[in-house]
Amino acid sequence: MKLWLNGKIADAHETRIDPTDRGFLLGDGLFETMLVRRGHVALFEEHMIRLMKGAEVTGIHLPCAPDEIEAACDDLLEANGLADAPRVALRLTLTRGTGPRGLALPPEPKPTVLLTCAVSAAPPEHLSLASVAPRRNPWSPSARLKALPYLDNVLAKEEAREKGAEDAVMLDTGGNIACASAANIFIWEGDRLVTPADRGAILPGITRAALLELAPGIGIEVAEEDIAPERLARAEGAFLTNSLMGLVPVSRLDGNELPAHPLTARLAAAYELFLDAAAENGN
Repeated sequence: MKLWLNGKIADAHETRIDPTDRGFLLGDGLFETMLVRRGHVALFEEHMIRLMKGAEVTGIHLPCAPDEIEAACDDLLEANGLADAPRVALRLTLTRGTGPRGLALPPEPKPTVLLTCAVSAAPPEHLSLASVAPRRNPWSPSARLKALPYLDNVLAKEEAREKGAEDAVMLDTGGNIACASAANIFIWEGDRLVTPADRGAILPGITRAALLELAPGIGIEVAEEDIAPERLARAEGAFLTNSLMGLVPVSRLDGNELPAHPLTARLAAAYELFLDAAAENGN
């Protein structure tokens, strides 16, 4: 596998990231995971906007302009023979770079930018969920960022696996539904679509935002509201979203079946058409 590191493409086994890099030592960094479909990075501009907002919040300078990153993505896909692959996961990692011991910021940081890619499997037909202990903290500055520290999410997914489920349902500190380990959650109440309100505890997902705009256009009422766990359990259907898998229905919650809602497939089809149109328009 080849990767792109600070402007150069090289074989992964020949590449070295400094062991004093703060991304490795402190999780001092951000990342974006993007879907590539036959050489086109889906919703690239939206991913770059989110990355740059995160960079502004954290004070990490992004040393490359978005058009330079886009060109690097194309070069990396070509170098790995994946320019025409049906589905590729492309990850951009930005760290503050190297620094001395301790938490204080380095006086002259030199950020690290890393691009990697790999073939992405087709999304699952459905997923089972289990309620877990780790909670999303709306008071944490990193809760709304695509930040490197993902330990809570890792532990949440492992707890779900131990309970026989494929993913986790994480609550916020107020006891309401927040998200899955790496996805946003939507529920159906009749023909009405509801997703947790963005009060600081959820990551503002790229796919989530697209669906909130798309759904009304095909006659689906949408709302952002607090969702208690009991409300999720009574839902007439639910699905998860993220950039790689799009929309995936939830089939079971804590061992209990959730019904398949007919409008999920309709919305998923609309989202695919949206991605096709974005590709044709160069986004």
